[in-house]
Amino acid sequence: MIDHTGVVVSDYARSKAFYAQALAAIGYTLLQEFPAAVTGSADVAGFGEAPKPDFWIIGGEPNKPPIHVAFRVASRAAVDAFHQAALAAGGTDNGAPGLRPHYHANYYGAFVRDPDGHNIEAVCHEAA
Repeated sequence: MIDHTGVVVSDYARSKAFYAQALAAIGYTLLQEFPAAVTGSADVAGFGEAPKPDFWIIGGEPNKPPIHVAFRVASRAAVDAFHQAALAAGGTDNGAPGLRPHYHANYYGAFVRDPDGHNIEAVCHEAA
């Protein structure tokens, strides 16, 4: 089981604002933040559901190729809300909300590119 993951971002402040807005739609908040002075290398921010962050952004040279991260959500409405919030936060569409039956019959997902091109997804596996 994965405990946590993250992506490296080129503009820490811009990405922190993007993820705060986009992930709020699925119940995530900014839970921890440490400046480079504390970490010894880079600013970092951890998002998740309280009390523990499970998704981190790290300031620096972005991952190449960009990373794909999918957040599992409980409803198709949450997928829709994530997509709308991520676009409003400055993300770019990489796949509108909808069924992806080539994965499985109830795979309902939406994809956006974050400011560095990382492919961020919200997905629901439940039937309508």
